[in-house]
Amino acid sequence: MHDPGTTRPVDVVVIGGGVVGCATALALQSRPGISVEVLEAEDRVAAHQTGHNSGVIHSGLYYKPGSLKAQNCAAGREALYAFLAERGIPHARCGKLVVATRPDEVPRLDELMARGLANGLQGLRRVGPRELREREPHVAGIAGLVVPDTGVVDYVQVTRAYAAAVVAAGGAVTTGARVTGVRVLPDRVVLETPRGPRAARYVVNCGGLQSDRVARLCGVAPDVRIVPFKGEYYDVTPSRHDLVRALIYPVPDPRFPFLGVHFTRSVHGEVHAGPNAVLAWHREGYRPWSFRWEDARDTLAWPGFVRMAWRFWRMGLSEVARSFSRRLFVRALQRLVPDITLADVTPGVPGIRAQALGRDGALVDDFVIVPGPRSIHVLNAPSPAATASLAIGRSVADLAFTTFDLDGFPQGVSDLGVQRK
Repeated sequence: MHDPGTTRPVDVVVIGGGVVGCATALALQSRPGISVEVLEAEDRVAAHQTGHNSGVIHSGLYYKPGSLKAQNCAAGREALYAFLAERGIPHARCGKLVVATRPDEVPRLDELMARGLANGLQGLRRVGPRELREREPHVAGIAGLVVPDTGVVDYVQVTRAYAAAVVAAGGAVTTGARVTGVRVLPDRVVLETPRGPRAARYVVNCGGLQSDRVARLCGVAPDVRIVPFKGEYYDVTPSRHDLVRALIYPVPDPRFPFLGVHFTRSVHGEVHAGPNAVLAWHREGYRPWSFRWEDARDTLAWPGFVRMAWRFWRMGLSEVARSFSRRLFVRALQRLVPDITLADVTPGVPGIRAQALGRDGALVDDFVIVPGPRSIHVLNAPSPAATASLAIGRSVADLAFTTFDLDGFPQGVSDLGVQRK
């Protein structure tokens, strides 16, 4: 094998074969004369966050108007719908229903509608109890908001399509290539993997659950740490799929960082309920008792963890209680659909969310992109990252083309917001 320090490297290696990594590689590979390789640690693309989410194409309802999330969700949503139609990928623009079950939630429902209108959502409308039942016969509520722009898709299929497009355009997607070491040389970066060393002029880190560790391998000391949260789902038994026609969501509580348990009918027809969000002690472990010492140590040793735990301990206890009690979980679901019972749900496949946590204990809510020597690091790509993947990919590619040079990052601005050291 040739020494990658002496052979011609590809222009850009993208670390991470999730939906954002493959979308970024596609945007990079679309530029004439650019060579790109995606390195994915697992034996397939979309193995972690992308392959374990609810499959929702988000509308952008919840995000502050003018924010990076709102802008990228709107642009990415429509680009995604166009891509799905062009490629013939099954999807449904089915809409969702946000339901107020208590009087104190109605003003927040009005705020959501105003926010959605400001974000350019089409067809938003308020409905009362009668129209709620016409749309979702088993739902309970005193008011609701119909959000037609929401949809569903299988993001594993989406990511595979992105990866195939990268290869068709002349790029490469290499699986089983977890990055275990990095050498930054004057004119290239050499990455050690089980598939042998890889060399690139520049690196874009879209490593998701491992993105902070990859950044440190590249000589970057980010001010955030990835703290994994496990989203626990239940599946509604097929005989009770009639309980949910499309997507049913609660009105979110602004005091808490998660949306709360909800119902989703997937593009394949399954009905999922959840998620319950609990701290995970293994970044890539999906079994109920998965534990990895390195992951637990990194979480507990981070200064922001104690601050976060102190701030959200009450919410955390309720999430843990629902994690151990199916009865409590179903009770939360019954706020939206009273007819659902313990016999109607079975444990589903969980997902793990790569949540960036600041030193101050704040759960970072927006995109975090940090430059490094011959590299860019996407350290937080929260929901709606899958929906907005094409927009995020274009933005990261634009940042790469405007900032990469032999001295690092002397200039350049990204519309995703780049944090400078």
